[in-house]
Amino acid sequence: MANVIYHSKINQIGEFAQEALADGMLILFKNGAPADLAEYCFVHSHDDLQQDLQVGQEIKLGKHVYEITAVGDVGSINFRELGHITLRFDGNHQAELPGTVHVKGDVPDQLSVGDEIIILND
Repeated sequence: MANVIYHSKINQIGEFAQEALADGMLILFKNGAPADLAEYCFVHSHDDLQQDLQVGQEIKLGKHVYEITAVGDVGSINFRELGHITLRFDGNHQAELPGTVHVKGDVPDQLSVGDEIIILND
């Protein structure tokens, strides 16, 4: 049975966040993100990340489920401290940037305020 290692909810969607999503990436940042960054982010209530992000874990975004395929060098640190990561929906097995987490699956067509972000580890 999978263990929930992280759980939060989207509280705010920046003006340009859907455009980034259309480009195949979703930028998460916890409440209190700097205003210029928040415009591009899905801002969420932040929880304690109970375990480092790892390949094979699952991320649930609203009703969508994705498998993590790569984690950048500072992905877990940034997410733990800032609630900040960039999700790329390309299934790459090598992280493009230090704060990027790559997942396998189709880009969600829409996310809404109140949608949950859950990370599961088997």
